[in-house]
Amino acid sequence: MNERKLHPSQNVLSGEIEVPGDKSISHRAVMIGSLAQGTTHVSHFLDGEDCMRTVKAFRSMGVSIEHKETSLIIEGKGIAALKEPKEPIYFGNSGTTARLMLGLLAGFPFFTTVYGDPSLSNRPMDRVVSPLKQMDAIIDGRGDGNYLPLSIRGKMLNGINYALPVKSAQVKSAVLLAGLLANEETKVTEQTITRNHTENMLKAFGADITTDGLDTKITNKKSLKAIDVYIPGDISSAAFFLVAAAIVPGSNVKLKNVGLNQTRTGIIDVLNTMGANMQVHNQQVSSGELLGDITIGHTALHSTTIEGEVIPRLIDEIPIIALLATQVEGTTIIRNAAELRVKETDRIAAVVDVLSTLGANLEATTDGIIIYGKTTLTGGEVSSYNDHRIAMMAAIASLVAEDDVTIDDVSSIAISYPTFFDDLQTILN
Repeated sequence: MNERKLHPSQNVLSGEIEVPGDKSISHRAVMIGSLAQGTTHVSHFLDGEDCMRTVKAFRSMGVSIEHKETSLIIEGKGIAALKEPKEPIYFGNSGTTARLMLGLLAGFPFFTTVYGDPSLSNRPMDRVVSPLKQMDAIIDGRGDGNYLPLSIRGKMLNGINYALPVKSAQVKSAVLLAGLLANEETKVTEQTITRNHTENMLKAFGADITTDGLDTKITNKKSLKAIDVYIPGDISSAAFFLVAAAIVPGSNVKLKNVGLNQTRTGIIDVLNTMGANMQVHNQQVSSGELLGDITIGHTALHSTTIEGEVIPRLIDEIPIIALLATQVEGTTIIRNAAELRVKETDRIAAVVDVLSTLGANLEATTDGIIIYGKTTLTGGEVSSYNDHRIAMMAAIASLVAEDDVTIDDVSSIAISYPTFFDDLQTILN
């Protein structure tokens, strides 16, 4: 256990920081770079625990990956050069590694066993396993392949037309990556657009992939070629400091090189809707991804309703948005977010418990949260639920609390933001 007590601070937040590389894009750079021919150089890589699980998985299949701080050198020799791992592959608590890797392992020509920690072992995998079995994948495990550990007998897969029953980029990505290894075209149709980092990365590496509206098609007709990849700053990590600057009086913060992919910028839309004092500038494109700088300062905000198509674009930011809503006038309603129930923990229940303990007035619904603002946070002792986003939410809450906030265990923060407290201290003046 790594308990942390955070004391009330009268200081404002000011200055500039560059948050770590995007977790989703870092995973995909490792996966696709390992399948490509040639040497892929990755810079601003997120070397948190989750992404390193993906690195270790490919090393176990014979891929040479040199890791130094936030840089990777991946010596790819193509899909055919991958080797059967000698031992089961451990995914830790990384749902992205698990679900995307299942799509690839189903099409690799060898046998693999995969497992995770107790939390990941309770997260549903059938949403990925089901379409893969439709592609003729051979996957077995607890609950007919619904839960880790799983065994995969890799083989040539059949292409399918698949309509996503859930709004999940992980499911979409698993099927598309499997389609890269299938004998025929695979088409995935979404209900609404979800994050498209897999499509962008595959295009950058030269894959035969096209997107038309909600339909994405992929074949195995083109081999992947190594490129240089710069990973934009993770907007899900930046969100904690965007909210902090918005709610701490007198604050003004600049976040550099943040990913601005339109499938991920729901947090920016919500802040703008609530009246935030925020500007986006210095926009550019790198490896198919838009990035830029964000400057945000404190101002009075108002409540809003968050629902519908914006939810997949901010699903990971809802914990910190809930904290934001406690500090604005009026009632904020979050709905259509049932996906939060099957994250690292039940994030709806966790958010309500933590913020209620700190003095907020909010309640859980079946698919969301109702937050009654504005409330004064009093402080207290809270659980992180071993969830990095809950832990960081509680840490930001301490900036506006009247008394100490004690978090039982902050070690999970290393999953996505190893330098979180260092960066917080940098701008806490």
